[in-house]
Amino acid sequence: MNNHYPHPIIAREGWPFLGIAVVVAVVVTLIGGAWSIPFWIIALFVLQFFRDPPRTIPQNPNAVLSPADGRIVVVAKAHDPYTNREALKISVFMNVFNVHSNRAPVDGKIETVQYFPGKFVNADLDKASLENERNALAITAANGQSVTCVQVAGLIARRILCYVKAGDVLARGQRYGFIRFGSRVDVYLPLTATPKVSVGEKVSATETILAEF
Repeated sequence: MNNHYPHPIIAREGWPFLGIAVVVAVVVTLIGGAWSIPFWIIALFVLQFFRDPPRTIPQNPNAVLSPADGRIVVVAKAHDPYTNREALKISVFMNVFNVHSNRAPVDGKIETVQYFPGKFVNADLDKASLENERNALAITAANGQSVTCVQVAGLIARRILCYVKAGDVLARGQRYGFIRFGSRVDVYLPLTATPKVSVGEKVSATETILAEF
């Protein structure tokens, strides 16, 4: 499945925020002229935050794709608490300037969706994986391998949005959720998976291959 759009679009989650920001900027422009500049800057920030450009999906059948834009902060062996196994953990940190749509890393069936309320510490910190508000998808990939994809709220993020449920079948690159204003996504893979990224590397959702089975 290749989700292409003819032009970059704005994520539907952003329309209310963008509408309010633009209306306020227009009203201040009509009333105060030059005083409107900060409000137009805010409107532009909202516009860039909620952008959701089209992505090209790699055709490598063994590829695990990045579920988010951002920077790699973890590539290490770790315990996957959602499926109770030892796994290869790869974490992508999203700052406020990254696209915040979350996309499926593999083709597969969702076995469970687990939501956990929690704190809102800086998502760049390792402890955020287990302490922050988060939503975990346990996926059985098309090749039978187990993949866990976890949306983790951040210091400013206060809303995790997930549009899929247990039993749904995902196509890699499919948009399945959104996190507002700074966060991270953790991916847990079998220990036999080979990482293709390193800590500090910038990645793009869907287009960057995190690892190969």
